[in-house]
Amino acid sequence: MFSKIYEKIKGFIKKNYKEIIVYILIFLFLTFPLPYYIYIGGGIIDLNDRISLESNEEGSYNLAYVKQINATIPTYLLSFVIDSWTLESVSNSSIDSEESMSDISERERIYLEEANNHAILNAYRLAGRDIDIKSSSYKVIYVSSESETDIKIGDTLVSVNGISVNNNSEYKEYLNSLEVNDNLNVKVIRDDKEIDCYAKLKELDGEKIIGLYMANIYDFEVDPEIELYFNWNESGPSGGFMLSLAIYDRLVDSDLTKGRKIVGTGTIDQEGRVGEIGGVTYKLMGAVDNKADIFFVPTANYEEAMETKEKYDYDIDIVQVETLVDAIKYLEEN
Repeated sequence: MFSKIYEKIKGFIKKNYKEIIVYILIFLFLTFPLPYYIYIGGGIIDLNDRISLESNEEGSYNLAYVKQINATIPTYLLSFVIDSWTLESVSNSSIDSEESMSDISERERIYLEEANNHAILNAYRLAGRDIDIKSSSYKVIYVSSESETDIKIGDTLVSVNGISVNNNSEYKEYLNSLEVNDNLNVKVIRDDKEIDCYAKLKELDGEKIIGLYMANIYDFEVDPEIELYFNWNESGPSGGFMLSLAIYDRLVDSDLTKGRKIVGTGTIDQEGRVGEIGGVTYKLMGAVDNKADIFFVPTANYEEAMETKEKYDYDIDIVQVETLVDAIKYLEEN
């Protein structure tokens, strides 16, 4: 039986080998990956689907994001024809080649957690609602290549040489009291378990460091209670500002949207300052494609946004913001 099937397949290939080769070559031409990324525009996410608080808004708040694809031969060639597509070499990417994709993904998830944290903190404070900070923790988002440690991205710091890590100033003060090249015992939480790690104390620009960059994550109770819903593939810090604005509008009596579709981007820190982001051109494209009325942009990205608006003659109001309060005042007064 198997010999008959084999002979049929062999005969089919022998008879049609030229066509099969052509199909294989076409497939390779269409799918062969090239060492480039292509930025092809952006999209938006309606925050009404991400926040548990009841909304009385007639309009909507939306996050802007960038669309990116891996280049193949056809898309590579199209990037020279389609004006809004931008080609970037993988070698020019900001991604550290020494890091694994799991490290990069973990850092982006922590960035999202921190952004959500700051968004809730600012919104509740500005709205005059109850928020009680119970504790804070520090999650590692980056380990310097010059550091000597077995601490990993995603670890939560517990203590250094038995001294609890409660806040950033105390942590830095303790490190500065030690000697350079001291070996440190660092307790961290990893995969819900407390483990011992090592680190050697270094000195950089007069400051004693381990070589860790960390995100401050708060544990707090709020009234009314809130839940945030993000998909597994959604990450990064650039939605913090718009999320905070959307939460604030649900905590106050007025409807700041006034029926408008509001899109924006920008990080937000603990003090409500809106920070610079990347890919603003493509995020603006996504806002325009989705018929947004207003596009909020950090001051640091405003010039690029205006250049894009003028280049493509977009009909949209671009508003620069330095703080969450700036955005609230604009919506109240316009």
